[in-house]
Amino acid sequence: MKRVYLIAILAIVVAAALGIAIAKHTGYVLIAYGGFRYQSGLWAALGMLVAVILVLWLLRYLIGLILTSTGVVNPWSRRNRSRRTRIALEQGQLDLAEGRWASAQRHLQRAAESERQPLLYYLGAARAANELGRTEDSDNLLERALERQPQAELAVALTHAQLQMDRGDNDQALETLQAMQQRYPNNVQVLRLLQRLHEQRGEWSALIRLMPELRKAKALPAEELAQLEKRAWGQNLSLATTRVEDPQAARQTLERAWQQLTAAQRQEPQLLLAYAEQLRQSGAQGEAEEVLRTALKRQYESHLARLYGLVRGNDPARQLQTAEAWLKEHPSDPSLLLTLGRLSLQNRLWGKARDYFESSLRLQRNPETCAELARLLADLGDTQRSNQLFQEGLGLLDERLLALPLPEGARA
Repeated sequence: MKRVYLIAILAIVVAAALGIAIAKHTGYVLIAYGGFRYQSGLWAALGMLVAVILVLWLLRYLIGLILTSTGVVNPWSRRNRSRRTRIALEQGQLDLAEGRWASAQRHLQRAAESERQPLLYYLGAARAANELGRTEDSDNLLERALERQPQAELAVALTHAQLQMDRGDNDQALETLQAMQQRYPNNVQVLRLLQRLHEQRGEWSALIRLMPELRKAKALPAEELAQLEKRAWGQNLSLATTRVEDPQAARQTLERAWQQLTAAQRQEPQLLLAYAEQLRQSGAQGEAEEVLRTALKRQYESHLARLYGLVRGNDPARQLQTAEAWLKEHPSDPSLLLTLGRLSLQNRLWGKARDYFESSLRLQRNPETCAELARLLADLGDTQRSNQLFQEGLGLLDERLLALPLPEGARA
């Protein structure tokens, strides 16, 4: 209220001052141009000038108001185009997240065509088209993205490779990624996609060759890289004898794969296990036994001890004695007891084999041990216990079998 009073007082003072000024100095204005002549008092001319300015300001305001109203109503106005693009973008992103692929492709493609930086919208539309099986549309959208934003070549190529992998086109994905690897050799995402693709295709040799670059780029945590490398070398060894039909050539391939390992890698239990298993399957039982015996003497490992019972060395009696020496330090290892039972069978020591199998089962109910003991008991004439062990072993292989319904006669 005080402000109103103050404004009123100021207005009165200004009006009074203006009135005094008009009374003391009436002034005179003359404008002559050619045959035109205008004359007036100063204050009348100033009043007319103020009136003209007010009229011009009012006209400008009205024109702006009309244009704004037209923009709201006119569907082709810039304001409405921006609004439609925003709505299409929001709806497209929502559709993409919720799996409505056709709607997502339509909305995101519409938004991309109207945006100055359309990369993400084209990539989303390409993904939606790929999910619908519209591979040609998907590729075209990616090409359009590259045309609009050529500086985003890597992002477009990575998306293309991922979509190719998703639709099972692994050969084309490999070409795409190898081309990007040449252009961007240290890019982590390129290397990780290549790693996934090699694993998916079972290309373990290629993955081994990629390992130094994965390690240099720190594409994966150190522990994960170490596990991946072990797995790759293990799979490479496991497949060495299956790549060629000739046994001699297969054996040479296995030896080459083994010699490619470093001295430290050749002591890894996982890789030793794969190598010894391949030796066993290729018929080199004596060498497999020697490899396992040397490894177990250096460092005991339960999985290696289990495999030791599956190989047939040149001297079965010595093999059994060697394994029994390990039992002194590892008396509670069910895998070693299973191996001792199997080696006892090789030496035709039926009673000892039975004792070892029974001891292993007391420590761990294992389907392999059940099967070995059941087979032995069947030959020894204890068919009832043998059948029980066979059934137990079958149940241990898959506990879900026990829940399946069976005919009444089968339960008797």
